[in-house]
Amino acid sequence: MTRPRSAIVIGGGIAGLAAATTLAERGVAVTVLERERWLGGRVASWPITLPDGTRLHMERGFHAFFRQYAYLRGLMRRWDPTLSRLVPLADYPILGPDGALMRFDALPKKTPWNVIAVALRGRRWMSLADLTRVDVRRALAMLTGKDLARYDRESAKDYLDGLRFPPMARRMLFDVFAHSFFNPEAEMSAAELLMMFRFYFTANPEGLVFDVLDDAFAPAFIDPWSAWLERHGVTLQTSRPARAIARHGDGFAVETADTPLTADAVVLATEVPGLHAIARQSPLLADDVTRDASGRTLAETLLALEVTAPFAVWRLFLDRRPDAERDPFAGTTGLGRLDNISIYERFEAESRAWADKTGGSVVELHAYGLDPIDEPSLKRELRHGLDRLYPELAPARALHEVWLHRQDCPAFPPGSYQRRPRVRTPIPRLALAGDFAHTPFPSALMERAAATGVLAAHTVLTPADRS
Repeated sequence: MTRPRSAIVIGGGIAGLAAATTLAERGVAVTVLERERWLGGRVASWPITLPDGTRLHMERGFHAFFRQYAYLRGLMRRWDPTLSRLVPLADYPILGPDGALMRFDALPKKTPWNVIAVALRGRRWMSLADLTRVDVRRALAMLTGKDLARYDRESAKDYLDGLRFPPMARRMLFDVFAHSFFNPEAEMSAAELLMMFRFYFTANPEGLVFDVLDDAFAPAFIDPWSAWLERHGVTLQTSRPARAIARHGDGFAVETADTPLTADAVVLATEVPGLHAIARQSPLLADDVTRDASGRTLAETLLALEVTAPFAVWRLFLDRRPDAERDPFAGTTGLGRLDNISIYERFEAESRAWADKTGGSVVELHAYGLDPIDEPSLKRELRHGLDRLYPELAPARALHEVWLHRQDCPAFPPGSYQRRPRVRTPIPRLALAGDFAHTPFPSALMERAAATGVLAAHTVLTPADRS
């Protein structure tokens, strides 16, 4: 091919690295610009030092590699052909108050048998009489995935309310799932929730169990991926944010804090706040030729994207261990704002080394979709939930802790399901990638980031009249 010979990828998260991988394999000279000091975006990990001198990595929270993540796993096979860094977890349990427990292991692989099996496991909270009151039309949308757009104007909360499940059954079967996408139910499109339910469960023969990395994301995922990219000629530039995109001949110029960079193609793969900043500073994206069928310019489309409510991650380095039968990861419900519990030494090498040395445990607590928070009160609530579920940890003392409070994940509000930006833009050889973007097939979270990165690379490689 003669074009593009060069490309700039803005954003060094999964989407950007996926685009860089695909472009580099096809002979394109790629430069990746990342504003942070480290690559990885929302799966980055960075070094911290504990009071006892131990150096290890901190991340933005637990990340699951579901087994239907075909794009993400395909990319990972570039540097780990057998996926040896992934550790399978046996189950994805849901813990509720008063000993409530829901497990998702060993389910049938096909619909409706997987759904029937889950319903049978949940019969403690849902009688036959309750089943007769369920809205069948709504339930069928969840099972078939058809006509999801008609639920776009409805919130996930209203949809779940309309199913008419008993409160405890709804809590154990649906609430944890809905919270896993960071968006509060009342502020999330029901169509988006239904698509994700189908992607993760009803149309997924792998079930709801998943794998995790055997170590922190830097040594187990980002560092080997970065090394692979550099071996294939990709230039990785951290601490170098892109400020604006402009035309440069037949290609593009990307403004940075110092010398502008030029290339034949650009993949814009940063998070929503970064998209906003670039859209405001780039007249090219506001040009009339970028208007879509609704009349919005590309800049207006990007500026219409929102971030969802904040989330919190609290990693505790405790002086004792939970009971041996505790799962490495558990979702939680009905315990205030506590959404899940992870026991890191059960799967991560760095944490295991620290736990073996001290006799303690590395426990992480998450809370999603938060209102403006008071940190001390939220910490008390999270610790109270942990102590109720794992009472053996109630006397545990935190030898160290790391607290993160972030608000940069994309929102999927009612009405946004069909309006989300596409990977292909009206500007030839300028593509979008990230978990904010639309894909022509069900996907979410890390898999959507990976998929859109690959699709963005193919988009800038393929002339518009042949796409």
